[in-house]
Amino acid sequence: MITPAFAQGFGAGDAGSTLMQFLPFVLIFVVMYFLIIRPQQRKAKEHREMLKAVRRGDVVVTAGGLIGKVSKVTDDADIEIEIGEGVKVKIVRSMIADVRSRAEPAKPKA
Repeated sequence: MITPAFAQGFGAGDAGSTLMQFLPFVLIFVVMYFLIIRPQQRKAKEHREMLKAVRRGDVVVTAGGLIGKVSKVTDDADIEIEIGEGVKVKIVRSMIADVRSRAEPAKPKA
């Protein structure tokens, strides 16, 4: 009543089937790269460039939600912002989430 089942062994012509087994994993990685990893890297690069371009007079939003005007750029890591009349806060440059408005560049003295 029950017929015996025989396992098929690997032959020399099965290299293509091994490649076909890994093809879905490769395709998933390619799709994830273009949909997730690449846009995230591009956004991080734009954020780094934005942080490098911050100068005195810019209105910035911090990661904590404070909105203030940059009063002094002390060094590469710290920035002093004015969040109220006479209230100045020193923050880490990397905590700037957005630059709302850019200050006009200073005019050269003639």
